Amino acid sequence: MPMSPLPHNSSSAVAASEVAGPEFSAQERTLLLCLARDSISSALESRAISLDPPTPHLAEPRGAFTSLYLRGELRGCVGYVLPTSSVYRTVAETARAAAFDDNRFAPVTSEEARDLEIELSILSPVQPIQAEEIEIGRHGLLISWRGRRGLLLPQVPVEHAWDRATFLEQICRKAGLPLDAWQKGATIEAFTAEIFGDEP
Repeated sequence: MPMSPLPHNSSSAVAASEVAGPEFSAQERTLLLCLARDSISSALESRAISLDPPTPHLAEPRGAFTSLYLRGELRGCVGYVLPTSSVYRTVAETARAAAFDDNRFAPVTSEEARDLEIELSILSPVQPIQAEEIEIGRHGLLISWRGRRGLLLPQVPVEHAWDRATFLEQICRKAGLPLDAWQKGATIEAFTAEIFGDEP
């Protein structure tokens, strides 16, 4: 069942470790970053863009987050954990939502849009995981219990130097759950993320 877009806090472009090489080629990464930027500018200019995926790979359904930075500070971040449509369309939708619908920030202006730095996190399918199997820097987590759920991307525990137990406690906090809910029956699911952004 698809989740609603989720805002997410992030403070750097630290990439999660990748066991195999990157799934998305340099050309695909460029295409997706250009799409994210064009999705924002087209909204400001009230023009339509095509959301038809240009390749079969970019037509695959994936969850994704778009993070926007302005002069090094987070300016918006919204995403879908579970796939709702093609990765191509999802990047366009989350970029626009991060720019205009993240209620922590005022909508991005035309002046700001020119200076935005964009970071994309393309998520793998979500799979159940045992607490002892969680790898810091590789796994992002989704926790669900008693109608509440929370998400943290793989780079978050790396940024804060958390160990596995702290990561689990902090995702419980994010979901509004007791810090030990992960030990008391909460459902823990994991995903990996391929993270890339604008070149500095």
